[in-house]
Amino acid sequence: MSRPQEPHRAFFPFGNPFRMISPKGSQLSPKLLQLLNSFEETLAQRMIKLNPTNKVDVFSLSWMKLATESISETYNDIKALINNLELPVCDWDEKWIDVYLDISVKLLDICNAFNSELSRLNQGQLFLKCAMHNLESPSSKQFAGACSSLDGFRKHINTKNPRLDKCWTILDSLVESLDLPKVKNSAKGKILMRAMYGVKVEIVFVYSVFAAVFSGSAEKLFNLNVAETYLWAQAFMDLQTSVNKEIRNTSNGKAIALKELEAVDVTLKRLYPMIQEGSAADHEDVFQSSVTDLRTLGDSFSGGIDLLTKEVDGFFEIVLSGRDALLSNLRADGSKIEPKKTQTGNVGQAVR
Repeated sequence: MSRPQEPHRAFFPFGNPFRMISPKGSQLSPKLLQLLNSFEETLAQRMIKLNPTNKVDVFSLSWMKLATESISETYNDIKALINNLELPVCDWDEKWIDVYLDISVKLLDICNAFNSELSRLNQGQLFLKCAMHNLESPSSKQFAGACSSLDGFRKHINTKNPRLDKCWTILDSLVESLDLPKVKNSAKGKILMRAMYGVKVEIVFVYSVFAAVFSGSAEKLFNLNVAETYLWAQAFMDLQTSVNKEIRNTSNGKAIALKELEAVDVTLKRLYPMIQEGSAADHEDVFQSSVTDLRTLGDSFSGGIDLLTKEVDGFFEIVLSGRDALLSNLRADGSKIEPKKTQTGNVGQAVR
């Protein structure tokens, strides 16, 4: 609850953030100041929301869904900020255009890579469903079929996706280009670049966590340093420190995995010996309980994959629509911009 008796807190807990971006002798108008403060305060709140109370939740599909929703909202906020700044594309510096197009093409490639991994994980569900079907009839033949399906599930899930390596390459590139071009003689341009820095930092962080969890390794996690002049800096540093620490501690000496997959694996380890040895009848209660648990956990895993896939697809569409709108405006203005092609075929065709 708010405390009306307390005075409103200043927006600048670390001093004036415009000390870094405002040229000497210039001053941002109250309207521009409010627009940037609003963007950065909102970004700070999103980062606070992403910092889970139960740190192991960062390995869950539900946290990944929340994180994807967050970066989608922040990316949409960039679009809204551009409109509110009344900054038409015809007034953009070529360097700003390059930044926007570079970020967008890389995000489209990452979305495709993550979608390929989600599709691969979803295909593993077919093995589980086949096993569950076989377990409905407790016969030696059906049990043999169930064992075969469960073996197939484990093999499929443990197969590495080479496209995840491309994610790290793209993320490395985004980190290398975090320092945005200097803006001269345009207060609106400075605000735009500052906001785009914020969205890049959030996306690099979120997607590096995704890549670590999907690949099973925390070896390439980033430690980004953000200047205290950003209103979201402290929230981000707290989030990064907390999440990265949990991932690195969990991966110490072992592979990390999705929380939902680990739950399925625990149940499989209990169920598989009874199926393989044909001893299900001797442990009827445990067997039936394990089958029920496996069905429930499998459905939860499948549902989580579907929901996350929809969010990643939604973010893809947000990025693509923003990119297409910018390119259309550039063409209408007569600008000659050659957009970079994505690394993946279908996106490359979509953005031409």
